[in-house]
Amino acid sequence: MTEKQRLQTAARQQRFRERQAQSRRREQLGKGLPALPSIPSIPGQARWQAMIEQAQRLLCEAADEMQSYHDDRSEEWQEGPRAEELLARLEHLQQTLSQLQDAE
Repeated sequence: MTEKQRLQTAARQQRFRERQAQSRRREQLGKGLPALPSIPSIPGQARWQAMIEQAQRLLCEAADEMQSYHDDRSEEWQEGPRAEELLARLEHLQQTLSQLQDAE
């Protein structure tokens, strides 16, 4: 491999790394998450807290939708096996949410 080829390969790899980093930044901004600290040895507490809060909001929303779905069904459906399965999943989801809140 010639020096020119090595330089071209290195430049191509650098452009790829830059595109990947830019993609990650856009993804983080799209999620509304703060950036990680520029120094890798500093923990990203603010980012991690924002991620946990976002997860809590999503879990609360899912639990509310599941409960509404259950409540909107007929009384016959609510006594059936599908309702039992939904309520079991809802209970598990609420336990997970409780554990997340305890983690704060």
